[in-house]
Amino acid sequence: MAISEPYSNTATISTTEYSLVNNSTTLASITDDGVYQVFVDLFNLAVGDEYEIKIKEKVTSGGTQRTLYTAYQDGDIDEPFVTPSLILLHGWDVTMKKIAGTDRSISWSIRKVV
Repeated sequence: MAISEPYSNTATISTTEYSLVNNSTTLASITDDGVYQVFVDLFNLAVGDEYEIKIKEKVTSGGTQRTLYTAYQDGDIDEPFVTPSLILLHGWDVTMKKIAGTDRSISWSIRKVV
């Protein structure tokens, strides 16, 4: 079993939902199936900042993409945020947006078991 990093980058995240896999505000529907884990570096957050991270997926291949995992991160954080490993298949995306505070430069890595 090997591990790859199909998606990683850095962007300034604001109040518009941002697709980490597309590296843009254009949302994605990725069908490259696998077991994925998301790592987000929140070192730049400060007191008063709040960010939302969502993982979206279709339950069936012809279904509608819906949120299956949501996390809220706030404040002065010195450690990265890491999701549990998730089996993604039918049309998924990982998004992030600012809920409160200042736009921040955020780095991320989405890793896949292959």
